[in-house]
Amino acid sequence: MQGRLPLGILAAYGIPGLPMAALGLPLFIYLPTFYATDLGLSLTAVGAILLLARLWDGVTDPIIGVLSDRTHTRWGRRRPWIIGATPLVLVSLWMLFVPPAGAGTMHLLVWSMALYLGWTMLALPHAAWGAELSGEYHERSRITASREIFVVLGTLVAAGLPVVVTGGTGPVLKVLAISLLVALPLAVLIACVFVGEPGAGRQRITRWQEGMAVLVANRPFRRLIAAYLLNGIANGLPATLVLLFAAQVLQLAEMSGIFLVVYFGCGILFIPLWLALSRRLDKHRSWCVAMLLNCAFFAPVPLLGAGDFAGFMAICVLTGLCLGADLALPPSMQADVVDVDTAETGEGRAGLYFALWGMATKLALALAVGIAFPLLDLAGFDANAAPGASTGAGVWMLVALYSLAPIAFKLAAIALMWNFPISAAAHSALKNRLVA
Repeated sequence: MQGRLPLGILAAYGIPGLPMAALGLPLFIYLPTFYATDLGLSLTAVGAILLLARLWDGVTDPIIGVLSDRTHTRWGRRRPWIIGATPLVLVSLWMLFVPPAGAGTMHLLVWSMALYLGWTMLALPHAAWGAELSGEYHERSRITASREIFVVLGTLVAAGLPVVVTGGTGPVLKVLAISLLVALPLAVLIACVFVGEPGAGRQRITRWQEGMAVLVANRPFRRLIAAYLLNGIANGLPATLVLLFAAQVLQLAEMSGIFLVVYFGCGILFIPLWLALSRRLDKHRSWCVAMLLNCAFFAPVPLLGAGDFAGFMAICVLTGLCLGADLALPPSMQADVVDVDTAETGEGRAGLYFALWGMATKLALALAVGIAFPLLDLAGFDANAAPGASTGAGVWMLVALYSLAPIAFKLAAIALMWNFPISAAAHSALKNRLVA
């Protein structure tokens, strides 16, 4: 598809992001606590099982990406995977969120692996499909923005559910499971019926080794995924530590939900601003501006103390402004670097590229936790202390990891992206190669 897509098509494509995000947040936040407290499994067992399921998820990503690239049906390459994944996701989430009596470690392991497989089968083709809906440099940003807006809305729904549903984690998960049994198939149906899918185009490369050599030689892709990984760690550190920071530094633990809603809400509101700016500065420079502003807005965080509600709320608003660029622009640039591959191979391998993109996202979140928690422990920070009771080196380490370390990672990402070679003009020349 070329030209400017109607808003209805953008909304139809993006809407599966809402139930997928509403599923993702509880999967990572509520589920471990539920199995450890309500079902009585040990923390060690729950942690080990979910780590194993995550490793399995990393193995399936590139496999599903490649298989979806090589699928050929009259419904296209991506939609059959999305439709086929939906029943697996629904059955798996019900078994996990509403487990039968006596469910134990094997139940958690089997259904976690099944859910992660279904999630990959749905999410990766959906992302690759968005990259293929338009070959236009700026239109791709509108497409990714439409998906990410629904993702943020789904995150907000899942984050706010415990406020509405009382009785603990179990009832919350059951209400969510029932809601998703309706919402996910409906969203998939809307997307697959109302949004077309471009053809796969010409196919020239068949040897895996040759295709991998082209991927490794794709310098814009290497730079973009490295910058995305660095920025992902920068975003992952405060996301991992925000509850601890609100409780121990601000002593406003009860306001954490409000802070998160304001942050993500501002992210949605300011996406149009970054789309407009990217038409003037190109996508990579606009993303760099957003990261620079984020660094500036985060710099005063170490000056905050107990009860600084207004100061931290201002930071949530301002950094939320920058979140809009993180949501819309990097995935759009990822679609552009896939065109570099297509020009060399003759194949549309968006599935494989977005699989690697997904692996980088998961690695960034894992590194954020892997960096933060050991350093906090080394500094003597007590996560279970009463609000405001932690002092000294532990609190200083928390503040540094929450605010200063992300600035360093973002500056490194900016250094990689400032002179990124695929501008609007360069992409226009690349499109001419594809057409020739």
